[in-house]
Amino acid sequence: MASSQTRLNYSLTDLLRYFLRLGALGFGGPVALVGFMHRDLVETRAWISESEYKEGLALSQLAPGPLAAQLAMYLGYVHYGVLGSSLTGLAFVLPSFVIVVALGWAYRQFGGLTWMQAVFYAVSACVIGIIANSAYKLSLKTLARDRLLWVIFAVTAAWTVITESESVWLFLLGGIITCLVKSPPAWLKGSSGISSLALIAFTMPSQTLGLLSNIFWYFLQAGAFVFGSGLAIVPFLYDGVVKTNGWLTDQQFVDAVAVAMITPGPVVITTAFIGFLVAGFPGACLAAIATFLPAYLFTVLPAPYFKRYGENPSIVAFIDGVTTAATGAICGAVIVLGRRTLADVPTVLLAIITLLILFVVKKIPEPMIVVTAAAIGLIVYPLVHR
Repeated sequence: MASSQTRLNYSLTDLLRYFLRLGALGFGGPVALVGFMHRDLVETRAWISESEYKEGLALSQLAPGPLAAQLAMYLGYVHYGVLGSSLTGLAFVLPSFVIVVALGWAYRQFGGLTWMQAVFYAVSACVIGIIANSAYKLSLKTLARDRLLWVIFAVTAAWTVITESESVWLFLLGGIITCLVKSPPAWLKGSSGISSLALIAFTMPSQTLGLLSNIFWYFLQAGAFVFGSGLAIVPFLYDGVVKTNGWLTDQQFVDAVAVAMITPGPVVITTAFIGFLVAGFPGACLAAIATFLPAYLFTVLPAPYFKRYGENPSIVAFIDGVTTAATGAICGAVIVLGRRTLADVPTVLLAIITLLILFVVKKIPEPMIVVTAAAIGLIVYPLVHR
């Protein structure tokens, strides 16, 4: 304990200030945010050791939860335990929550104004290109040359496109099949706890009293199934928010994803925007809490034991299968959302140009592309909708 205390060159307050700033200014998605944490906390400030960072990154990749938010919680846990994890997670998420709630208020108040319609007309098309690029990169990273994973990917992508919805049971089935094929002895012995936890999360009742209760239970299930990239939540949300519950229209949902793209912090904060549109500020609070609660629990509870069991072949195989299925659903969601959003020549061109820019010129930040698209929308929308 003494050696642990003497090597600390920062306080919990210092860490909270850092994550508040990162949550307010950190653009670029989960990969960029994770990179910022390594640069700032490991290389520059030396608050966290390389091995501690790697342990947190591994846990964040294996367990359900948005990657960047979960890593922030783990880094808070390293030297300050449960309190540190709780406060750093809150500090990281709070700035983006405030921003999206403000945008949700403006959207409800002024959504009918021409200028806001013009902005979302272009930004929504731009977002389709961003999601398509992210889906492509995620596919390359996840699938490699594994034939089994390619089959799981193809099945979930096709299911999403054909039914215009996604099935969480396909996600779980992908994880179970991969586990059985790649690590059958360990799985059959029941050593994997993650699959049972995921099953519990998805069998929670969604039929409850009142709209706010429905919002909480639904987003709790959604938050339990975000593996790695926040974009994994998009097809799940589309199915529940638009098709099943009818809380938002197709256009409102794409606008909600667009809001997540133009704000700092984790992508899954879009759930707060959706919650605000459905049930005002209480809905935003409950949606955000429910979304991040599984990530918090999957960080704090296994953290003390992760060094011992984190490399269990059954757990790794299960997560590989689930992540692959989620990636297939993301790719299918690109097609589904694209068919609804790209309604004319300008929107199609915006999506294609965005995709080409991200694919060829890789150093341009996504928020800059989105802001440029918004400016284009202000010019093009009045010409198209005279």
